[in-house]
Amino acid sequence: MKITKLLTVLFAVVLLFNMSSCTSDSEEFEVSPITYQNGYFISNEGNYNSQGAKVTFVTRDLSLKQDDVYGYNNNKDILGDVLQTIGLNGNKAYLVLNNSNKIVVVDRYTFKKLGVIAQQLDNPRGIAFANDFIYVANTNFSAHTQSITKYKASDYSFVSKINMTEVSDKTVEAGGNIFVQNASSGYGNKITYINTSNDSKTEITVPNGQIGNTVSYKSNVYTIASTATDSYIYKISGTGTLTPVITLTGIPSATNLQIDNDKLYFSSGNKVYTTSLTAPTVPSSPLLTAADGGPYFTLYGFNVIDGRIFASDVKEFTQESEMVVYSAATGNKIVTVKTGGIGANGTFLNP
Repeated sequence: MKITKLLTVLFAVVLLFNMSSCTSDSEEFEVSPITYQNGYFISNEGNYNSQGAKVTFVTRDLSLKQDDVYGYNNNKDILGDVLQTIGLNGNKAYLVLNNSNKIVVVDRYTFKKLGVIAQQLDNPRGIAFANDFIYVANTNFSAHTQSITKYKASDYSFVSKINMTEVSDKTVEAGGNIFVQNASSGYGNKITYINTSNDSKTEITVPNGQIGNTVSYKSNVYTIASTATDSYIYKISGTGTLTPVITLTGIPSATNLQIDNDKLYFSSGNKVYTTSLTAPTVPSSPLLTAADGGPYFTLYGFNVIDGRIFASDVKEFTQESEMVVYSAATGNKIVTVKTGGIGANGTFLNP
């Protein structure tokens, strides 16, 4: 297995076999198989219709990375086309392949393939877990159809299908219930609340702007919406009650909402802002300004984990992406990671 060294620092990661440190920032070296615990997975979509989806692993101290961990651990098997997101539940990782119409299930610590979910999928985009079931949001833009499909977590068998009237995208769990963002690429102002006791659905309308992103944090759901002049953050309780958090006056077209350590993070254009979750105020200046990758690809993948901001630089879907890691406290750049794939769209903690 080839491992790439990222930072010239001493490191200690949990390995199945011992590994020694090296001194060169760019050196690649062979090690015995590792366990992927205590690190980050980076999802690379790949170019559409290229079957180029890949997952990269980076150790939690940001010292080492391994490209294409799925291919390495599964006899060079091709993962699929357009890796939309990664869901983590129990000891498994669920790799949602949009254009391949499948979800590849792997052991999250060895990345060995365990199974595939394919029944009733139709361009899956989001995934969440509740009460030993898997909920998947599907949207086929060509056919103008959308649904939530439900599966048993125990054996991946299909249970039921919930038809939706709006685009179904980001999907999160809060309070044991499921929340589906009915918006994609900044178009749409609704969230569907699914009561998992009977899978009944309730449509929640966000009163201002178009939704940019939806996340779950401490048993509540938070969503950010915006207009061309102002932006808005709302909280939704685990039972579906909507309340405003803050109006971001003068900050237009905000998106990429993330929450880490009771702080809100979001972006407007290529600027990243932060404020307190418990006592939010409108930031007077950005925490950082990222390199402008163009109107579509600026901050294409954006996550805040462990006090670090992970922001992908995807200028084109024809070349390897970079994930730039910043301090969430200072905005200073820590390291730039070449992701080993095209279209890096997210970072996921595997503790």
